[in-house]
Amino acid sequence: MPDTFQLDGFVNAHCHAFQRALRGRTEGADFWAWRETMLDLARGQTPGRVREGYAAVYAEARAAGYTAIGEFHYLGLAEAAAAAEAARDASVEIVVLYVAYARGGIDRFRQASVGDYLRGLEELRAAGVRVGVAPHSVRACPRDWLEELGRYAAAEELPLHVHADEQPREIEECVAEHGLRPVELLAEAGCLTPRTTVVHATHADGRELDLLAEAGARICACPTTEANLGDGFLPVERVLHRGIPLCIGSDSNVRIDPFEELRELDGIARRQSGRRDVFTVDALLGIGSSEGAASLGLDAWPAIAIDAAHPQLRGVEEPRLALVAGCSADVVV
Repeated sequence: MPDTFQLDGFVNAHCHAFQRALRGRTEGADFWAWRETMLDLARGQTPGRVREGYAAVYAEARAAGYTAIGEFHYLGLAEAAAAAEAARDASVEIVVLYVAYARGGIDRFRQASVGDYLRGLEELRAAGVRVGVAPHSVRACPRDWLEELGRYAAAEELPLHVHADEQPREIEECVAEHGLRPVELLAEAGCLTPRTTVVHATHADGRELDLLAEAGARICACPTTEANLGDGFLPVERVLHRGIPLCIGSDSNVRIDPFEELRELDGIARRQSGRRDVFTVDALLGIGSSEGAASLGLDAWPAIAIDAAHPQLRGVEEPRLALVAGCSADVVV
C-alpha cells in the first residue's frame, strides 16, 4: 500500500470561526445562556481580530482536512472582508454566507433594511468574494425580509443558508408569531429551493421534512456542536427516507474534525435505527465533501492526502472504511 492516498477535500458548510474561543468556557449552561456568552464575545470582534483569529482557525481546519468553508458571518461588512483574507492565507476556499439580521441579537449584527443588507452583499461580490444569502433565522428575519431574500437568491442563483428548528423555543415563538413552524414559514416565503441549506433541523417534524424534500433543499448537520449545545438529534432515517441531501459543518468549532462529524452522524443513525448499515462509507464521505460543495455552490475545491502509514491505519485492510469508523483528523497529511 502506498504511504499516502488521496480523498476529496472535506467541506465545512457551516462555520462560525470566532466561536472557537468559547470552547471550555460555557459548559453546564443551556443553549440560551451559551448564546449570551457568545454575544459578549461577538461584541469585541474587530477586522484585525477576525483577520488574525480566523486565519488560525482556518489553518487548523485545513490541517484537519477541510479545504472549503462556508463562513456564516454576522459580525459586519469589514469583518466579512477580513474573513475572506484569512481564508486565502490558510489556503482554503471560502464562501461568505453574509447574514441578514433584522431584529434581536446585538446592534452590530443588524442591518437597517433589506436594501442595506443587499448593498453590503453586493459590495462583497464586487470585491471578488464568493457569497451566499443567509437570513440568520426566522427569529432574526421577519416574513417580508425572508420573501425579499428568497427572491434575490433565486434571481442571482446564489446559495441560501438559514438556521431552522435548532431549539424547541425557536419553534414555539415562530408558531406564536406566524401560525407556522420555521420550515413551513421558509417555504411560504419562497426561501426553499434546491440552493437552500437548512442548518440543524434537529426538531423538524414530518411536514417540514416533506417540504424540504419537495423543494430539493439540503440539511447541514453539525453533530459535535449539536451535542455540545444540547440541540437534540437529527432524525436521520426520516431524512434519508425522503431523499434529503446532507452535508456537515463545524458550527461553533468546539471540535474541528470532519471524521468526528461524520462518525457522530453515523452514530446517531445507528442508535436511532438499531442497525449498522444506514450509511455506506461512500455516502458518508460524499456528505463530508461533494454534498457540502454543492451546498455552497462550489464546482472545485482542493483534495487532501491521507497518511496510510499512520498508527491509526496500521494493519487496516480497508483504510477508507477505517477512516470513518475510527480515525481522527491526525491522519491527514
